[in-house]
Amino acid sequence: MLVLVSFPSFSQSFEAESGTLANGADIQNCDACSSQKMVGNLGGGSVTIPVNVATAGNYRLTLSYATGDQRTINVTPNGGDFIAVTCPASGGWSAVASIGVNVPLQAGNNSIKLDNAFGYGPNVDKIVLTPLNTASIQTIAFGTNSRIDYDLSNGTYDVYFDNVKTIGEAFATANSDAMVNSTAGYTSRTYSSAPANDSFGSGTRHVITLTGGGQLEMQQVFYTYTGKNHFYTELILNGSGSNSYKMTPLTSNAVDIHSNGDRRGLFVPFDNDKWVRYEAKEIGYANFTSSEAGAIYDNTSRKGLIIGSVEHEVWKTGVNLAGEGRTETSFISVIAGWTNENVTRDKRGHGWVGVGQQSCKSPRIMVGYYGDWRDGFEQYGKANALAEPRYIFDWTAATPFGWNSWGAIQSNLNLPKAKSVVDYFATQVPAFRNGDNTLFVDLDSYWDNLAPGGMTGDFSQLTEFANYCKSKGLKPGIYWAPFVDWGKSARQMEGSAYNYEDVWTKVNGGPLDLDGAYALDPTHPGTKARIAYLIGKFKACGFEMIKIDFLAHASLEADSFYESGVHTGMEAYKAGMEYLTDQLDGTMLVYAAISPNLATGRYAHMRRIACDAYKHISETAYTLNSTNYGWWQNQIYQYIDADHIVFGTETAGENRARLASSIVTGTIITGDDYATDGAWKAVSQTLLQNADLLNLAKDGKAFRPVEGNTGWDPNALFVKTIGVNHYLAVFNYGTEAKAFSIDLARAGLSGQVDYATEELFSGNDPSAKKAAVLAQGTLSVNVPAQDAMIIQLRDSALPVTLANFQAERAGYSALLTWETASETNNKEFVIERSLDARTFKVIGKVPGHGDTSKAQHYAFNDQVPNADSINYYRLKQVDFDGKYEHSRIVAVKFAHEDSVTLFPNPGSTQLNLKVPQNFTGELQVTVMSTDGKQILAKKFSKYTEKGLTISIGQLDKGIYLISVADSKGNNQRGKFVKN
Repeated sequence: MLVLVSFPSFSQSFEAESGTLANGADIQNCDACSSQKMVGNLGGGSVTIPVNVATAGNYRLTLSYATGDQRTINVTPNGGDFIAVTCPASGGWSAVASIGVNVPLQAGNNSIKLDNAFGYGPNVDKIVLTPLNTASIQTIAFGTNSRIDYDLSNGTYDVYFDNVKTIGEAFATANSDAMVNSTAGYTSRTYSSAPANDSFGSGTRHVITLTGGGQLEMQQVFYTYTGKNHFYTELILNGSGSNSYKMTPLTSNAVDIHSNGDRRGLFVPFDNDKWVRYEAKEIGYANFTSSEAGAIYDNTSRKGLIIGSVEHEVWKTGVNLAGEGRTETSFISVIAGWTNENVTRDKRGHGWVGVGQQSCKSPRIMVGYYGDWRDGFEQYGKANALAEPRYIFDWTAATPFGWNSWGAIQSNLNLPKAKSVVDYFATQVPAFRNGDNTLFVDLDSYWDNLAPGGMTGDFSQLTEFANYCKSKGLKPGIYWAPFVDWGKSARQMEGSAYNYEDVWTKVNGGPLDLDGAYALDPTHPGTKARIAYLIGKFKACGFEMIKIDFLAHASLEADSFYESGVHTGMEAYKAGMEYLTDQLDGTMLVYAAISPNLATGRYAHMRRIACDAYKHISETAYTLNSTNYGWWQNQIYQYIDADHIVFGTETAGENRARLASSIVTGTIITGDDYATDGAWKAVSQTLLQNADLLNLAKDGKAFRPVEGNTGWDPNALFVKTIGVNHYLAVFNYGTEAKAFSIDLARAGLSGQVDYATEELFSGNDPSAKKAAVLAQGTLSVNVPAQDAMIIQLRDSALPVTLANFQAERAGYSALLTWETASETNNKEFVIERSLDARTFKVIGKVPGHGDTSKAQHYAFNDQVPNADSINYYRLKQVDFDGKYEHSRIVAVKFAHEDSVTLFPNPGSTQLNLKVPQNFTGELQVTVMSTDGKQILAKKFSKYTEKGLTISIGQLDKGIYLISVADSKGNNQRGKFVKN
């Protein structure tokens, strides 16, 4: 442990109006200023302040200023190079704030010029100069040739990535009853370290402890991990009164990414409401606060700095980015405790954290510099998933496909229409199925048209709909917004004795109105009782999926919350969402619509990347803006999607683009009115049964953007690789045809390989397919106006070109079919089967055709698939020299309709079994191995409506069968995985 004690240095103060004014700068009145005066008009004008110091060296210049909006001032000592200092909004032109920067001065007379020749400047009250103490550097190494140099003498630090300084003079502040700053007031700074072993891996926790000067103890904490080229930082206040409403773990006026081709600052929205967009703004025009994460990167070289919070259960965090009024360097400040009505939807400031506690901690912030900013955001997404693991169970079934009534039917929803939609999918588009050979059919808002009397009314039509779905091999879904009141009137709340008026979220004593609805306090027992009541009704009806909406209402800051200990919007969000998830009890696929981008990852399997898009090319462009800059959220959610895919009567090109947007984002949720006749039915029968496109969509993961310099517009190019196949999605959003010349190396492919190309929208008709043209280095395509293409590219030198591979149930067997476009040295296909899509066993072989340039068709019939299970299949193509490669995985469902409900599944210590409603009396539960050997058997005479719990901690890892039977002969079976 290293301890450094430093003593306060003598400070000198100089009023701005004591300087020489030029080029329109003027003196203005300011009651809050130290001499009731300040200097303004420093955008074009300047003030030069004479100062005299006793000794030469580096000084901390603290600038007191006033500004209604964030502005930059250039500080030029003695006519040398200027130092750009961004001054965050002080709270108005009559409010004073301060910010510090280090400047070199000579002994004796000096001049300090303040101006901004590149933009507007703040008004300046005064400057204070304090000699810096002799530097004492504590080095914290991480990654490869990267380090943090913390100056224990002065409370700032520099960050070097690959031995190049990227962040300079970073400091930390916190607002409690008084503001504390790592650079001032403290008399001791101490370094210590200890091993860290947590969800991020094995590493070291480095702590700088600042004490003295009558201030709260501050700890600046840095986490480094073995093999990680990024680090994490957080800020802690300790002591009585350490609660805080604002903490800034990192602020730097000297950020330089050392790449100046096409520099961008990325704005990330807080949620997906009100048609909000991401924006990759040119850094010279950037002056905004991004939500939770931000980036400065060069789109030409792709080098970039990614900074963001990975914890969202307590704080809302902003990343303030500024390049406006600056040249090479940029400004970054990470603000825990940030709200903005236009971004976070809040109408009041952030709540206090650590109320009544002896310690207050900021969120953990990830800081990383990458050769490719896209890699950085994917690492950031993974870090979020590690920091806040899913509270909801993992979805282990296939990528969801489905239909949602809000796409077109909307308020016209009724039971006959809902059944007609089910019939349409069951009979008219039988190939539109996911990997489990099913679809979700989801009733959105206005489902209460099927419930006379509303939430407390008759749900029998909803039950009838759910049963009808299941009878056709489909899965029923429902919709609800659990934290809003659309009625906005005082009345009894369903499922409770409370009045809605008692439960509304209040700001300044009145209800908080957002999107036309009052927000409900998610911690209130009335809200919880209403959730328990209605979720119970949905489960009783038999719904297997729920779309939850307007969740951001639960994250709003409020005057207060019902639950003690909850003081911030994110704390309330956590409480409400955990309660909702508990009530769902592992029974449904959970699909989030309007909601916070990152904090919802713990509670939903699937989330819309953007909301309220339907059929037009402009709506496709809107959703793909979010995919373009938010695709990395597929590291947080299991699936993201591009909202409803509605074809309507749009052009063929717009329909292709709309479907392509869903495949590029990750899942297909269609939305036409299939209860009535129209052009969309024929379009759907073609597009939604294109085997090539469906096989691609079953992968369920988003494509990656090729470029990141499109402002708030979307990218034209997206890319994804699955095995040996590469896919390029090319969009033309314009009103004229466009020729694309695609640099394959820039897209992430090889520039030297000859790729065989095939456009997938051409369908299964070989005569309609574009020729398998070879492309090397550059791919040239012409895309019609308002249209899209998805092109598959495969190394033409690879021995076998597998055109497609499908599996379907044929009575009690599974029929596998596939075809090849060409073969070289192809000995055979080995057929492999699995019950968990991870461990495969060989069940047969089919000879190949050796060398052939003609299309070949193959089939294999699995006569003994595993009953009451989903059977997963893949092909292992083997060459004569022993080399091989695997195909994608396909699935065939043989699960019994009356399989028992188990959760969590997979599980590690215990398994919950939901007792079927028709079971009574004593239950016999038997667990068996997959070969039928009995592992354990137990009788239960007591159990609740939720079911019963079985201990499985003693079982070996693997797959097990389970059966439950009652005294009347009812029996159900299931399968679970022990982790």
